[in-house]
Amino acid sequence: MDVKLKPFDFAQAAARAGMPQVAERVRQATQEAGGAAATQPSFHTSFSQALKSVSQAQMQSSEMQRQVQLGNPTVSIEETMVAMQKAQIGFQATLQVRNKLAQAYTDIMNMAV
Repeated sequence: MDVKLKPFDFAQAAARAGMPQVAERVRQATQEAGGAAATQPSFHTSFSQALKSVSQAQMQSSEMQRQVQLGNPTVSIEETMVAMQKAQIGFQATLQVRNKLAQAYTDIMNMAV
């Protein structure tokens, strides 16, 4: 049985998932890497950038919540709620990826050799 894996395009997947900032960061990291690595970013680079993006979204959401609580007229409750939902979705996606990685590790370690 032949199994052929095609390269996974993290930037395209992030763009399809509605995360243009993550897609742009992956493209930038790819360009900075140069050479052969430019066609395929490392998993470590992509994953760490995604984690930073989720962290940034959570910090932005927290700051917007604080500004709404302080009564800042330039920050609307609608924008704050959207930022909170984006941060929540990003966190849930990150959690699911972590769970899948842990399950894959467990499966590999339990394989009979």
